[in-house]
Amino acid sequence: MRFISLCSLLMLVGCTGPQLAQTFVEDNWRYATDPHGSQVILAEPLVQDDRVKIGFDRVPRVDKANNSWVELIYDIPAGDLSAVSGIAITYESDRPLVIKLSQKEYGGEGDKSYAHYQVVLPVAMTPTSKRVDITSFARPDWTPEWSQDKGIVKTSVSALYFVPDLTDKAGGKAQMTIHKLALH
Repeated sequence: MRFISLCSLLMLVGCTGPQLAQTFVEDNWRYATDPHGSQVILAEPLVQDDRVKIGFDRVPRVDKANNSWVELIYDIPAGDLSAVSGIAITYESDRPLVIKLSQKEYGGEGDKSYAHYQVVLPVAMTPTSKRVDITSFARPDWTPEWSQDKGIVKTSVSALYFVPDLTDKAGGKAQMTIHKLALH
């Protein structure tokens, strides 16, 4: 009986031990900014073994025809979200964090509205974990009326954009870190 108890205890300890930290693949991560003066702020390489860390300085919108923007981009290794029902993320961000589904129907290959489905996560000054179901994503309030809503087409989503919630009018600075990211 003692032997069975000892085996059970060892199995339980093995199941509850510390999990290995996620390792990020540099080739899956990149960033983009507008050509109007917004900048990336990097104090270290963007991708580390255990995190992706970036800062942005977004200029205010230039004029009606020229918007400013900043994006941290995760290119989905599988090429699309066809087998994905949700996202698990551990992050820090000094601004609300917008996660956008980069879907070709709304981007440069589509209607050029860039009104991608998105979800907004709250400010997190310490590492915070969230799980977001794909069905929780919605088109932004500013979506132009002429942009036809085709729904989330998982096979057309090739990347996730992580964007600090900075306004067109004011621009501003933001820092964010992704500690863990899993598509499930």
